[in-house]
Amino acid sequence: MASNKNKGAKSKNLPPKKKQRSNLFAEKNRPTKKDEVFDDASDDQSEEQLEAAEDLLDGDEEVSDFGDASDISDDDDDAPLADDFLQGGDDDEDSDSGSISGSGSDSDESDIEEKSRALDEQRAREEEDAQAEMQMNIKEESDEFRLPTKEELEEEQQRPPDLANLQMRIKDIVRVLSNFKDLRQEGATRKDYIDQIKMDLGSYYGYNEFLIGVLVDMFPVVELMELIEAFEKPRPTCIRTNTLRTRRRDLADTLSKRGVELDQLSKWSKVGLVVYNSHVPIGATPEYLAGFYYIQGASSFLPVMALAPQEKERVIDMAAAPGGKTTYVAALMKNSGLIFANEMREARLKSLTANLHRMGVTNTIVCNYDGRELPKVLGQNSVDRVLLDAPCSGTGVISKDPSVKTSKSLDDIQKCAHLQKQLILAAIDMVDANSKSGGYIVYSTCSMMVPENEAVIDYALKKRDVKVVPCGLDFGCPGYIRFREHRFHTSLENTRRFYPHVHNMDGFFVAKLKKMSNTKKNPVSSDGLETVEQKPEEIHSDEDNIKEHEQPIMKQSTKGKKKNGLPGNGKVESPPPLKNKEKSENGKVESPATSKKRKRKFPSKEEISKAREEKRKAMRDGKKQARADKKIGK
Repeated sequence: MASNKNKGAKSKNLPPKKKQRSNLFAEKNRPTKKDEVFDDASDDQSEEQLEAAEDLLDGDEEVSDFGDASDISDDDDDAPLADDFLQGGDDDEDSDSGSISGSGSDSDESDIEEKSRALDEQRAREEEDAQAEMQMNIKEESDEFRLPTKEELEEEQQRPPDLANLQMRIKDIVRVLSNFKDLRQEGATRKDYIDQIKMDLGSYYGYNEFLIGVLVDMFPVVELMELIEAFEKPRPTCIRTNTLRTRRRDLADTLSKRGVELDQLSKWSKVGLVVYNSHVPIGATPEYLAGFYYIQGASSFLPVMALAPQEKERVIDMAAAPGGKTTYVAALMKNSGLIFANEMREARLKSLTANLHRMGVTNTIVCNYDGRELPKVLGQNSVDRVLLDAPCSGTGVISKDPSVKTSKSLDDIQKCAHLQKQLILAAIDMVDANSKSGGYIVYSTCSMMVPENEAVIDYALKKRDVKVVPCGLDFGCPGYIRFREHRFHTSLENTRRFYPHVHNMDGFFVAKLKKMSNTKKNPVSSDGLETVEQKPEEIHSDEDNIKEHEQPIMKQSTKGKKKNGLPGNGKVESPPPLKNKEKSENGKVESPATSKKRKRKFPSKEEISKAREEKRKAMRDGKKQARADKKIGK
């Protein structure tokens, strides 16, 4: 019965859970439930009371660890504990609870610090492991790549090309060449890697051996990869505003209303617009047909900007079709002055004439001549400026014409270079050095080959009294003054090169020359035997080259003679054999100077041209006379 009463009293005195938790920190220093229960048992309580107390203890521990400690105490608790509970002052409880809570907070802070320190150490270990793993991977990759053997290459040639394998090998070779000292294979030279990447690039991108070899010689391997990748992508579509008919702002607003997404080309151009997207054909809008703009690559703006024609000048465009540069020149001149638009190919004259009419150009004369013959037609020293966008190999516009990858060879480059040298000399001869506002020649190509660019300008510097001046373009890469075994004039740094991977436009070369005088240079033998006595207007054959090589030898043989014909030692020498003597028609022996003049057996081109004109005139007169006689006979 007593045990039942105790159970009832204890169960009735159980407080709510929330109130039990409120005494969590205040009751922390009091005896635990197990201590109270076993103290009661030691005071001669019965086994039933002990079992009941243990059952009650188990049930209360599930609710809380400390909250029911005060409720389990019975009437038989020790007196000191009761006194403490009844008499315990607030100060003692506060001090006890404060010390307990303080120690608990200190322990919590120390635990947090230890955990954070452990996390930092773990993070540091992970970073070290990741770095070590990365270094190990790099080492493994460098060790993994080996150049293929001859047997492996022969097997690859028998099978269809594995593009994935080729691409991976190209990347590996580029990585090795970029850090050749550390990553190269033992016993392998740089030439081995270069030869292999030439072969792989030719197979993967479709270049012939000559062209890929030239590009490898011109660019570092990393830049070469950027260039080749740029050739595989089309260049942005650009249009040039025709300032003879409209303004760029008005044109942009009009095309935007038609669904054309465009923006200004760049700060260096005041008339260019780049087209990102168009819902209508950009070459069939009413504005295009009305001549408000011309579809033109950004690189084609550059030669005309370098030429900088002024109003009321006489200008020649030696290779004008289809008319993009000519119409730009006319717009800058505001339809004043005079422009000669020459095109050698008759089939292209239609497009040139059509564009001139469409763009509203009225100051241009279209002519159909070989550019090399223009000085005879228009006269020497007759114009202020000449624009020569020379025919070239087209190695800078591979993105437009991929056939260049396989169609060009060394012979093609040399033929183009020979023609370009003749054209630039003709262009220089037509410019008047005494022009008040002009006297400039702009030479440009869409080629990246050094023989077609820097070599041509260097040749012109040796043959004519001209100098290279800045192009007026504040961007672009300077031209070469040395390339492999070639050395060019230092002023060629003023020329400009433009690349697809750097400037996002077609590969282009621009040079601007200033004519200093109208006289032609007399080449000296120090420039090289092949340039001695070489006439710019003539295309020399092998026999002409042999004669040129003989002339310096004759000069050297007569070097020691005086004016009176005696040698330097004063002794009279016996004449050479008759077969080697140079005699005039009257039988007298001529000096080397007179023999040099007499050696030119053929008339000059001016004389030939004059004779042809007289012959044509005589033929025309003869035909007229024949018609007149025929009419009289009837």
